[in-house]
Amino acid sequence: MKPFSRPLLPTPLLPTPLLPTPPLPRPLARLAALFLAPALLVACTGTEEAQVALRVALLTDSGATLRTVTPNADSSSAPVNTDQTVSVTDGVGLNSLPSGQRLALTLKTGIESRSSNLEDSQPFTTLPFTPVCLIQTASSAARDRLLTLSQCQGGPQQLALYRSDGFLVWTVPLPTFLPPAPGNDVPPVRLAVSGDVAVVARPRVGGGSEVLRAAPQNTGDTVAVVDGPLPTPAIRDLVAYNADLLAATDTGVQKLSTTGVPDGAALAAFGARRFDRLWSGTAGSQNLLAAWRSNVLSNQSAQPLLVWDGNTSRAASTVASVADLRDITLAPDGNLYTLTATGLTRYNTALGLQSGNFTPRVLLTGLNDARAVIWLVPLPGIK
Repeated sequence: MKPFSRPLLPTPLLPTPLLPTPPLPRPLARLAALFLAPALLVACTGTEEAQVALRVALLTDSGATLRTVTPNADSSSAPVNTDQTVSVTDGVGLNSLPSGQRLALTLKTGIESRSSNLEDSQPFTTLPFTPVCLIQTASSAARDRLLTLSQCQGGPQQLALYRSDGFLVWTVPLPTFLPPAPGNDVPPVRLAVSGDVAVVARPRVGGGSEVLRAAPQNTGDTVAVVDGPLPTPAIRDLVAYNADLLAATDTGVQKLSTTGVPDGAALAAFGARRFDRLWSGTAGSQNLLAAWRSNVLSNQSAQPLLVWDGNTSRAASTVASVADLRDITLAPDGNLYTLTATGLTRYNTALGLQSGNFTPRVLLTGLNDARAVIWLVPLPGIK
């Protein structure tokens, strides 16, 4: 294969005491200001003002139910108000879109955008191959790109990159995938995207993972070029965080090099230990990175969920010990929401990162095989 004419990731900045934190996109900056203003009033005046109501969307019932709830700020009232509940077919996952007022719902047959009241369904551009069996979708750090993977039973893997408005940027079939024999500790297939460049990690026969890079050879190409696969140690998860793509490995959270392979240097904030899941997002005004070791895979009790603000002089903070964690979302109201198979809990990251007290509040219990959670901002005048 020809090497790409540009590197996978932007050229790194010279080392500085703190990781660079890019400014929030304008819609998010306005949302952050709305959510942070009440907190500042509390700090300055000792009184609590009315907060903007944030909405949370959940994919539950093994992907058959999509619902939204609005958490109540008042701890004396019911934890949440249920807004909307709709049935969906073969739901796979949820991704936030830049405005915060719409979500991307990945179904087995395609991706669609929905408003924060779960109406106004707008399908993304139809994929130019059949059959379509989407298995996961990943977002860029700015949430302006969505990378999705199709893999039907016994069929080839097909990769597709979308803009957040549903426009199809490129597609490409991946080289033949020979999965290893199933097992509890076989690395999963994982995706990450930075700009128009994609990375896929998938398990390799004989152990470990292999990574593939995909990108258009020339600007405007609608079919990408694949580079790899390259063998690597086991990759448990991938995520876009600020200007980097990161991998969860058995020896820590590591940056991907320009070849797409983990660089072997664990981020000191998390230590040189195994993690199975990574998430990133903006809580309040801070770009945060979260990591968790699966208690299901380790056959242990609840495991610590760690969160880090990118300050290289500080270690990651423990939010809570969580069992069977399915997903989290970091929201502009300064909270982190964790979703297990059966429940939804809120944690105050703004307070927790300062004092170590993340003040948990259980919002929902009794869920059935919950799969995904994201935050939303209700449309003005619509409930």
